[in-house]
Amino acid sequence: MKKMFKNLVNYKNIMKVAVMATAIEMSQMTNVLAADSSSVTKPLNNLKTLVVAIIGAIGVIILAKNVMEFAQAYQAQDSSTMNSALKGIVAGVMMAGISSVLTILGF
Repeated sequence: MKKMFKNLVNYKNIMKVAVMATAIEMSQMTNVLAADSSSVTKPLNNLKTLVVAIIGAIGVIILAKNVMEFAQAYQAQDSSTMNSALKGIVAGVMMAGISSVLTILGF
C-alpha cells in the first residue's frame, strides 16, 4: 500500500512539473511575422492564372468548333444539329469570357 502511495505521489509530482513546464514554454512563445506574403501567394496566383488561361483557350477552341458545326447545320437545314451547335457556342463564349470576368471582379 505504501508503495502504491509513493508511486501516486511521484506521478502527481511528475504531472505538476510537466504542466508547469508546458505553461512556461507557452508563455515564452512569440509571433513570427513574414516580411511579405508575396513569397507564399505568388505560386498560388501563378497556378490560378494558368488554370484560367487553359479554360479560356479550351473555350475558344469549343467556340470555333461549334461555329463551324452551326454553319454546316445551317447549310444542311438540320435543326437539331443547329440547336446543339448553338448550345456549344454559348458554352464556348462562357468559357472564353471567364478570364475577363474574373479579372474584372478582382480574382
